[in-house]
Amino acid sequence: MTLWASSWCYVPVAMVAGKWCFGGGVEATMKVLATVVPKPCQRTLESLTHLLKLSEWFQIEAWGGVGVLREDILSYAAQKGIFVEGSASNASSTQQFLGGNEKHHDFSFAYGWQYEDKTIPVRGFQRAMVKSMTEAAKIPHFHYVEDINCDALVELKSSFQNENSDPDVKHTFLPTLIKSLSMALSKYPMLNSCFNEEFQEVILKGSHNIGIAVATAYGLVVPNIKKVQSLSILEITKELSRLQQLALANKLNPDDISGGTITLSNIGAIGGKFGSPLINVPEVSIIALGRIQKIPQFAEDGSVYPASIMTVNIGADHRVLDGATVARFCNEWKLFIEKPELFMLHMK
Repeated sequence: MTLWASSWCYVPVAMVAGKWCFGGGVEATMKVLATVVPKPCQRTLESLTHLLKLSEWFQIEAWGGVGVLREDILSYAAQKGIFVEGSASNASSTQQFLGGNEKHHDFSFAYGWQYEDKTIPVRGFQRAMVKSMTEAAKIPHFHYVEDINCDALVELKSSFQNENSDPDVKHTFLPTLIKSLSMALSKYPMLNSCFNEEFQEVILKGSHNIGIAVATAYGLVVPNIKKVQSLSILEITKELSRLQQLALANKLNPDDISGGTITLSNIGAIGGKFGSPLINVPEVSIIALGRIQKIPQFAEDGSVYPASIMTVNIGADHRVLDGATVARFCNEWKLFIEKPELFMLHMK
């Protein structure tokens, strides 16, 4: 005979004919239970649940040929007031204890631990997201990840804010990223397209209607800034602020959320280094922006210096785009972000 040990009790146990046995028969086993489940508390439940599982998995029997059944354990627990049984809803109390199909909240514990399931209807933005993500799951995605040095972007944003005299305008990184993205799209228009599966054709979109994913209390919504290629960074800043405020107030109009051609998901504003986004159908590409963080970098001479690094993850429809095209596009966009003087030189 050995001792079966846990954090809360020692139970005399022996292996007989391949079965685990408690020493001393039912009466002795119940005395052991008396030390295991002395009062209704969390430890009591854990102990009882563990014994039930042992009786299920290892066919617990007592010395002398009298089996200690699961019903014995449950009956003893009921006598001690650990749970109340006897109602029709508790007819299969053992399975309820072990995670069966019955609803757990029908198990009436004496000290009132009841956990109810809650059904939440899917409506509004969430229902639209269910539909669009279901469609997106059918698309063969691939992802391209790159790190971008944002030191120049950080300085540019600080300069904009220092020279800002409009209290209603708050300069962030995003408008410059949106404008530089549009510049890169002008050279690689395939990323600003949509795929018509029925007619097997790709439509290159003339306008750069860049969508911005916004998390709201009503669900995820993607309003888009229309014709970005014809807007200044300041105009983009104001339009972005307008769309974000309307989204948070659940007051976007249909035109604000329709006609997008590519999407940015600024997950880094909440947290996380990068994400793996799913395409916003019928677009063929989406970009997740990680947070900008200080990372040690190596110079050519081997010295270490700090740099503001942002990780971007471009999700693409592999039916339309190949890895080489996405890589070249990302290199172009990266160049504009890391060297804003080139970006401004080519800006119309």
